[in-house]
Amino acid sequence: MTAAQEQDRRRVLADLTPLRTSAHYRRLWFGSTVSWVGQGMTALAVSLQVYDITRSSFSVGLVGLFSLVPLIVFGLYGGAIADTVDRRRLGLVSASGSAVLSVALAAAAFAGFHHVWFLYGTVALQAVCAALNSPARSSMIPRLLPPEQLRAANALNSMVMTFGTLVGPSLGGLIVGLAGYQTAYLVDAVAFSASLYAMWRLPAMLPERSGGKRASVLDGLRFLATRPNLRMTFFSDFCAMILAHPRALFPALAVLWYGGDAKTAGLLVAAPAFGALLGGVLSGWQGRIRHHGQAILLAVAGWGTAITVFGLTRNLWLGLLLLALAGYCDTVSMIFRNTMMQVAAPDEMRGRLQGVFIVVVAGGPRLGDFLAGSVANLTSPAVAVVGGGVACVLAVGLLALHGRGFRRYDALDPTP
Repeated sequence: MTAAQEQDRRRVLADLTPLRTSAHYRRLWFGSTVSWVGQGMTALAVSLQVYDITRSSFSVGLVGLFSLVPLIVFGLYGGAIADTVDRRRLGLVSASGSAVLSVALAAAAFAGFHHVWFLYGTVALQAVCAALNSPARSSMIPRLLPPEQLRAANALNSMVMTFGTLVGPSLGGLIVGLAGYQTAYLVDAVAFSASLYAMWRLPAMLPERSGGKRASVLDGLRFLATRPNLRMTFFSDFCAMILAHPRALFPALAVLWYGGDAKTAGLLVAAPAFGALLGGVLSGWQGRIRHHGQAILLAVAGWGTAITVFGLTRNLWLGLLLLALAGYCDTVSMIFRNTMMQVAAPDEMRGRLQGVFIVVVAGGPRLGDFLAGSVANLTSPAVAVVGGGVACVLAVGLLALHGRGFRRYDALDPTP
């Protein structure tokens, strides 16, 4: 491939420079990919096993609650810990804990120890490990790559998460069907070895702190309160994830709008994830964008517009296309938001900001599910979807009017 052809490819497809230039990042990226697939397998296997034990959809729903609460509670504290200790060691310990818990799930399944309380407790502990691991792993990346490669790295990371979300559950269902729950759990435990190896090969990564005081959650929140551009990255995400998040309505929409069934609902769920994957794969053009704040605002407005039009159509394939477009916009927003946090924030605060990010990502969509379900119950699904999309566009428009500095944010002169 000539230099000109390579440049043309980068204008469309994801920039692979971080994978080529940093062996540490390459191993971390590959390890994360394998681990995300394994975690997706375990998440589905636990849900299937809970239903097999209880025959209750409510009990299956509690699995999400038992994972959500630790993520929110420990997300902030995990970020503070990541800003205090060696991030490499924290990543190793937390990933090892997740692997041990997967082995415990497998051992219990082999032994015939089928108790739903054990599954709930293990899921909660896995969420604690994830809340500790994610800030440590995310805050490592700016230490492994130069600032100009962080946007490309975040695009590659978005592909990891989406790929795991799409492939993990499908593979988990296949393995459970062929070889049982214990095999799915064992495969997940083995998958963690890739992430552990990548972490083990990293150098020590103590935070670059200016004082000897232990990092605190409150200091991180105070820092965020005085940094308008970083704060706006979270507000803009709330516009999409709380106001215009119709996921909870997909089972009803599959029947009421499209005359379908569970398979139709599955397509509605998969469409945004497919669009999100494309957002990472087709991210080469983003390298030419300097004003990241403008890009975030436009992407969130694109999400809201796609959701609004989705609520107005009753054609299934057009609806799936619009949901995929919404997923694409969400990934574009996430890439630029992550890049702003990594570049504009000092190293000593990156863990805590990633902790806040976990809380927003975990809690925002759940609040959106509650809001969409409540509005649909009081009015109709169409009002909930269309109204949510319009509210998202109006809210992000108000943010754009208020946040002049955010609109002017320049990647070449980052200001938090």
